[in-house]
Amino acid sequence: MRNPRSGRGRLPVIATIAAAAIGAAALAEHAPVLHATPLGADSLSALARPPISTGAVARLEDLSDAFATVAAHVKPSVVYITARHEAQQVAQSQGPSLDLSQIPPELRDFFRSMPGMPGTPRGRSRGGVASGSGFVVSNDGYILTNNHVVDGASEVTVRLLDRREFKARVVGRDPNTDVAVLKIDAKNLTAAPLGNSDASRVGEWVLAVGNPLGENLTFTVTQGIISAKGRALALPGQSQHTIQDFIQTDAAINPGNSGGPLVNVHGEVVGINSAIESPTGYNAGYGFAVPINLARAVMGQIIKSGRVERVALGIAVRDASADDAAYVGLDEIRGVLVSDFGDATSPAQRAGMQAGDVILSIDGKRVDYVAQLQEAIAFRSPGDVATVEVARKGGKRVTVRVPLQRVSEPTTEIASRGDDAGSNDAARGSSAPLLGVKVAPMDAGTARQLQLPSDVQGVIVTDVEDGSSASSHLATPSTGGPDVILSVEGTAVRTPDELRAALRQARAGDVVSLRVYNVPAKTKRVERVRLGSGR
Repeated sequence: MRNPRSGRGRLPVIATIAAAAIGAAALAEHAPVLHATPLGADSLSALARPPISTGAVARLEDLSDAFATVAAHVKPSVVYITARHEAQQVAQSQGPSLDLSQIPPELRDFFRSMPGMPGTPRGRSRGGVASGSGFVVSNDGYILTNNHVVDGASEVTVRLLDRREFKARVVGRDPNTDVAVLKIDAKNLTAAPLGNSDASRVGEWVLAVGNPLGENLTFTVTQGIISAKGRALALPGQSQHTIQDFIQTDAAINPGNSGGPLVNVHGEVVGINSAIESPTGYNAGYGFAVPINLARAVMGQIIKSGRVERVALGIAVRDASADDAAYVGLDEIRGVLVSDFGDATSPAQRAGMQAGDVILSIDGKRVDYVAQLQEAIAFRSPGDVATVEVARKGGKRVTVRVPLQRVSEPTTEIASRGDDAGSNDAARGSSAPLLGVKVAPMDAGTARQLQLPSDVQGVIVTDVEDGSSASSHLATPSTGGPDVILSVEGTAVRTPDELRAALRQARAGDVVSLRVYNVPAKTKRVERVRLGSGR
């Protein structure tokens, strides 16, 4: 189970047990209090219990029976997974020598012996065994679980509800969706039926089944509701291809539940339990599951070819903001903004899509946020044509047919900002009051220092007025930039005067469309900024 925040082990559990023990001791010390004078008849009459409604009991019995039936239906499909990790060789650190004189004497031997510390010799990291959950998806032994349950494992073992154990083969993994498929050599297994996570609704009852906290609590069933859909989390190891569209639930999920099913009242799997949000590392009422529709698409590719192949439109995107919605005439805040195109080969750009378009639907299916767009596109075949509905300035609607291209895994690149890039720009910044920014002109020396491509020509944002709309859209050298404003409403701006001229016809309260280049990230994007009073 992944937790976006680190916690401190089992202290809360120990504290709870200790409190219970203290409470019991206190009662023992005050035993006479438990032997008070018997109540009289009048008192007993006053405390008479009201009759229990047989109708209410019957309804509760029906609900209880429904939960028990679903649990009995699903548990035979759930598996307990153990993943063994071998100790790995640790290379000697190439960093600067550790100054032991700055460490208390009683800790110096400890730091000297730590593998991977600067100046220490090669050693071996500790291996170990991790555990998690999964569930059978075919009677011939395919099992679905989380990628992080088996990632890096040298040996994986699966135990069924009937206590049979099998060595498992990892058929394939997809870190971008946290889905993995295992295979065991077994027949006539009980496969869990897969539901439709798109049809699941907030407020519906669900059960989480898995193996929380390891060996002693295997095949545990907990109950709750779907608390929300479409959640994204700040999890480690994310990339531009990561798809986050989590189902949130308050069904108790703990470390060890990872990979287990989240099922609806029909006994159908609607998600794979994957993460929790908690200050302690244990259940705090916020669990998250990968939607089964997403997992099923990944699983199908892995079983077919052992790997996941993605396709894309060739665009950079983000969720549309309130200003984006207003700019393109939407009466609600939804859709996905096209910020930029991958490169000159982008099929979306060749098909006529424009930076600043807001994507509303794919093949007639509504798109509200980025993860929905990713799921609608990512697992189709190269060459498939997607029909994309977009909104443009003033409420114009355009339909673009885009042939999808195969996605190649990018190499990791760390952008260099240069030394003190833009540090002197603020001193010579020129104001654009309506926009709430100060900008500086671009000269050849600055362009070289910032390592700008030849097609990046504009004005550098050197300061942003606090509280202005621009403060949440544009970056200065000290806030993740500098940004370079390339154009306003499609008109190129290469000097502060040209920027002010491009804004001359606009009024306070108008939303304008800016084309922007971020220097550290080396990416272009579209920003919709509501103009201020210009004072």
